[in-house]
Amino acid sequence: MFKKILFISDFSENSRWAFTYALNFAKTFHAKLLILHVIRGQKYPEQLLFYLPPEKLEEQKTFKMEELKRELNTYYLKNMEGFKEYEVLLREGVAFYEIIQITKEEFVDLIVMGTYGKKGIEEFLFGSTAEKVLGESPCPVLIVGLLREKFIMP
Repeated sequence: MFKKILFISDFSENSRWAFTYALNFAKTFHAKLLILHVIRGQKYPEQLLFYLPPEKLEEQKTFKMEELKRELNTYYLKNMEGFKEYEVLLREGVAFYEIIQITKEEFVDLIVMGTYGKKGIEEFLFGSTAEKVLGESPCPVLIVGLLREKFIMP
């Protein structure tokens, strides 16, 4: 049923919870698991603070990518329980756009992501990444929230 599953990482508690679903789906369906983390904002925010020569900017970018790979290992890869059919993808840009692009490029069958918890004015102005992905995705999207206390109808 699912050949490729795209898991979206933001290192939040919600994201870690969603990872358990993505990994279990990948194991159950013998699917490849793509783990995507999107670096938001400007490519080189350090440029705004002071001038760096191009080689220093590239060095800083390489350092940041290595740091992200270490975080991915800490949060997800060490919990793979022997699962080997995965690939880590790092992208720069606007999260929902990069998610949709990867989904199309890789012919993803399912996207698994946590809710990100934007609130107030930020959500009003920019909307939810999960909402945008859900509206634009060419495949099913599983949006996983943290388990909260039991809901009781008023």
